[in-house]
Amino acid sequence: MLRRNCLLLFLCFLFEQSSCAPFQSRPGQEWPHSQTGPLAAGRNGGSRGFQRVKRGWVWNQFFVLEEYMGSDPQYVGKLHTDLDKGDSAVKYTLSGDGAGTIFTIDQITGDIHALRSLDREVKPYYTLRAQAVDIETNRPLEPESEFVIKVQDINDNEPKFLEGPYTASVPEMSPVGTYVMKVTATDADDPTYGNSARVVYSILHGQPYFSVDPKTGVIRTALPNMDREMKELYQVLIQAKDMGGQLGGLAGTTTINITLSDVNDNPPRFSKSIFHLRVPESSAVGSAVGRIKAHDLDIGKNAEVEYNIVPGDGGAMFDITTNEHNQEGIIMLKKPLDYETKKAYTFKVEASNAHLDPRFHNFGPFKDTATVKINVLDVDEPPVFSKPSYAMDVYEDTPQGTIIGAVTAQDLDAGNSPVSDLDSFFDIDPVRGTISTNELLDRESIAQHNISVVATKVNNPVLTSKVAVTVHVLDINEFPPELAMPYETFVCESAKVGQVIQVISARDQDLPQAGQKFSFKSPQEGVKTKNFTIRDFGNNTAGVMTLRGGFKRRSQEIYHLPVVIEDGGLQTLSSTGTLTIRVCGCDTDGSLLTCSAEAIFLPVGLSTGALIAILVCIVILLVIVVLYVGVRRQKKKETLMTSKEDIRDNVIHYDDEGGGEEDTHAFDMGTLRNPKVIKENMFRRDVKPELGLCPRRPVASQNSADISNFISLRLQEHEGDTSAPPYDSLATYAYEGEGSVAESLSSIESVKGETEEDYDYLNEWGPRFKTLAGIFGERSETDHDLDFKLWWKEF
Repeated sequence: MLRRNCLLLFLCFLFEQSSCAPFQSRPGQEWPHSQTGPLAAGRNGGSRGFQRVKRGWVWNQFFVLEEYMGSDPQYVGKLHTDLDKGDSAVKYTLSGDGAGTIFTIDQITGDIHALRSLDREVKPYYTLRAQAVDIETNRPLEPESEFVIKVQDINDNEPKFLEGPYTASVPEMSPVGTYVMKVTATDADDPTYGNSARVVYSILHGQPYFSVDPKTGVIRTALPNMDREMKELYQVLIQAKDMGGQLGGLAGTTTINITLSDVNDNPPRFSKSIFHLRVPESSAVGSAVGRIKAHDLDIGKNAEVEYNIVPGDGGAMFDITTNEHNQEGIIMLKKPLDYETKKAYTFKVEASNAHLDPRFHNFGPFKDTATVKINVLDVDEPPVFSKPSYAMDVYEDTPQGTIIGAVTAQDLDAGNSPVSDLDSFFDIDPVRGTISTNELLDRESIAQHNISVVATKVNNPVLTSKVAVTVHVLDINEFPPELAMPYETFVCESAKVGQVIQVISARDQDLPQAGQKFSFKSPQEGVKTKNFTIRDFGNNTAGVMTLRGGFKRRSQEIYHLPVVIEDGGLQTLSSTGTLTIRVCGCDTDGSLLTCSAEAIFLPVGLSTGALIAILVCIVILLVIVVLYVGVRRQKKKETLMTSKEDIRDNVIHYDDEGGGEEDTHAFDMGTLRNPKVIKENMFRRDVKPELGLCPRRPVASQNSADISNFISLRLQEHEGDTSAPPYDSLATYAYEGEGSVAESLSSIESVKGETEEDYDYLNEWGPRFKTLAGIFGERSETDHDLDFKLWWKEF
């Protein structure tokens, strides 16, 4: 309250210096020249029109303090006009923002008061309108005037950090003044009035490591060489205070968590200078022997370590790799160990950083070295053969018990070890390791034996070693050669002297080391034979050569020629084979025709197959001729009709195909007969009869002379017949009429008498009647007239 009262006194002092013009009128000012009215006239003797007067009051704006806490309404200002003579004849009115609710005016005095406390941060000013009117007539004495009541700001809002708390990071070992981040506080007070919104930053906690700029809020490092390995996280408390940081100003704070990020400023270091490891001699190549580790205080990629074995004693036996997860150095076995050969190894391992920072090279070398000593442990190991594999040769049929070779196994921990084999064909001395045959071997059955020899440790039978032994069975000359195949040799009757008629070769089941070599000859070497001889070509083949010509199948068809075959082994073996030579007939170019003796008596130029084909063709022709004759005879019998009862005209035509000329059941044949023999009430046969059909009218008498009447009657009867077929048909009636001079030309009544007629005139009608003339010329029956009519219909 004391601070606010002091502020009020200060404001009043300012207003007094400016004569408080807005709060009261000044004499001598006139109304605007554009304003005239009856109020002025009334005050000057009752003139009928307004006269021009000067405005009697002037104001621009009023001020009201925010956050007023007094019990009485806060006085804002006073409105007054020169027209107000103090006789209560003028009434003041107020309208606009908050009129009547926030602000009120005394209608008589013009005093304006604020009814409640105001907040500038909610609404900084209010626009209102004031007017002076006649209290009796309520007529305006001057135009309505607009003014502003501005809420005067006081320092009632502290600065606030809207985005706090903050998080920042800065590399370790950064120099002084390295930028960290910037913070900003916001003050809701009026920045244009006084120092209520003027903010000053300061650091309350975090010194001497960091500093803040009081005006901008930029935070920087204040201490050099801050080491992350010593302290990684810093919590800094920043204050923002208004009123320029003076006493009485409001303040707000925020927290900033600053982390030092890592840089590679520390080399790797081994925890000790010597590492002792032990490894069994039986360890497999590639297995892990042990682990060592160099510690790096940095983190992330700055702590990645590379390990290397320094060239020197023992370094060739081992290798080292880095475990990416924990940065350990894993020592791997590179070559097999042997306790009996070397019992210990010593070498150095170097650890260095993979990613170096050139800014810290002056800190010293970023690597460290340690010594590794590995002791090899003796292990009870199986025997070891002197060779990884063995190969031995033995001739087939070697006597049982013959020694073919020996294997040697040695226990490196003690001495020689007993051995045993795993094959029934051989036997082995368990002490000396000599291998001997256990039975006779046959190269033609098994040419190679693969056996396994096992060496067992004497004091520990569980430990064994195995080696492969290959025994090659060598061939001996035990099989004589023979002809390579059963040859089918022939000689042409036209063969000449010295002609090679067959090339032969040989085979041998033996397998000489230098390859096979055969020789061929006749059994009587040096003695001339009459027919054939053997000629050796020297390349494991030979030829059968003729010694004469003029071979005849009639005199001798088959010749037998013995052949002696010898191999080229150390112990020469031979055999005699026999070639069967047939005498055959050949073509002029030497091609084989036939070797059968029966073929001599066959016609020249015709083979057996050709003769068989000719005979088959003759038989087929005979069968065809017999069938043709039989068919002709059958047709001749069935050409003419033999029934005399069916002699009639049949000239009904319709679109439905029937069974032929002799099919007389599809229609009523009675319509074609003589009217004298036509029965009454005959129905059609080609349609299904229906009940209630009207009977046909009687046929006109033969004695009727009016043929047209007869035809008309029949036509009407046919058109009215409901049983008629649905297709077009031609009906021919047998009534001819009477009184013709030429008499009847119809053959309808020809059935009453049978007379022979000569049909030779048909031959004169041309080729189209030739068949008909032949049919009637051969027949002796008397029904030629019927046959002619049937043919005529077909024609």
